[in-house]
Amino acid sequence: MLFTQSVVIVRPAADTDEYGNHKPDWADAARTTVTGVNVQPQGGSSEDTDDRQVTVTGWRLYTPRGMDLDLRESDRVETGGMTLQVTGKVARWPAPGGGVHHIEADLKEVD
Repeated sequence: MLFTQSVVIVRPAADTDEYGNHKPDWADAARTTVTGVNVQPQGGSSEDTDDRQVTVTGWRLYTPRGMDLDLRESDRVETGGMTLQVTGKVARWPAPGGGVHHIEADLKEVD
């Protein structure tokens, strides 16, 4: 069954460091629950053992036809006990006649 999952979109608040640079404030992030999406494994996992043991697993979020999300490449997504980072731009597929047919977003989990 597709499109039965719920996710939480986590958007960081804006903060500024002592030099005036903008940085994300994850402690004060806005959280939005979205239902009716699908998150699937994408591209397998890879390991990096140079400095420390790290496993990176790819995921992809899909929405059903006609569903657009306010999801940005700077957001995180929580689902199934995981916190995933959005990697790259969110793909908004155009619908014939206008609007958004569906979206796809690449995500990654870093352990």
